[in-house]
Amino acid sequence: MIPTDSPIDRRTVLRTLGGAALASVAGCLDSSRGSGTTTSDQTSAATERAGPLSRIAVEGQAVVVEVDADAPVEQVNLIQPNGELFGKRGLAAGARQVSFEIGTAYEPGEYRVVALDGDETVAEGSLSIQPNLSIVEMGIGRNQPEKMWNSSGDEVTDEAFVTVENRGTGPNAVTKLLFIGDVPYPSDEEGTNYADADGVSGIYAPDADDETAAVTVRPGQKLTLYSYRSPFAFIRAEGISCKNERQSGEFEVVLETRVDAKKTSETYQVQYSASDEFNNCEITISEA
Repeated sequence: MIPTDSPIDRRTVLRTLGGAALASVAGCLDSSRGSGTTTSDQTSAATERAGPLSRIAVEGQAVVVEVDADAPVEQVNLIQPNGELFGKRGLAAGARQVSFEIGTAYEPGEYRVVALDGDETVAEGSLSIQPNLSIVEMGIGRNQPEKMWNSSGDEVTDEAFVTVENRGTGPNAVTKLLFIGDVPYPSDEEGTNYADADGVSGIYAPDADDETAAVTVRPGQKLTLYSYRSPFAFIRAEGISCKNERQSGEFEVVLETRVDAKKTSETYQVQYSASDEFNNCEITISEA
């Protein structure tokens, strides 16, 4: 294939050609840094009232339990789906709420809440905590710069945005954003080669101007992830290049997640064609 002659800026070169070197240090990146995401209204998963347990809900990355003010409850236990104790919280005088931080490495399933007065069980309740991540939209900066973190500048041209939504009842963390198949610079051994590299996410955090280790998606939250490794950069002698005749292909966007080590993916059709004598490539993407 004939590679395009379109210029590659310094940032793109550092991201793409330095893939192997970056892989060795990416595990040191701060996963708590934000990703510059677009967030929608959030909802929390909650169970119905269970006796003096007036509310059991997931808020952010924690299970919150509220107890009636006049209930004789001294302690609240949270039991994991496998029957093991996750944690226990005492109720101080006047306190009517406790919380259990579950993070994004918990076991999904049915959790039980047990309220105790001394050794006596006062009430029990349950809550299903299960994330459900889906990809709702994707595109590339050269076609939709207004969807990127910076709508001006060449740095967004070769990058992609992927909007995800957590329609489940528990938080999850996206640990990798992969582009596999007929893209100019894929995430596997045909391109940047980070698909199997530990600690390398391929996710850009605009506020840190760096690659982030993971991005947390809370239940009810919709946000936008940005690629870091320039999957749509036409690097000379690498991957797909542009020809005057139209070329068609298919690629897969893959999200690897922390909870239950699951993957979420969507497949897209793609077409490439050079629009002029300078081989400026037009890319058209549609859902498969």
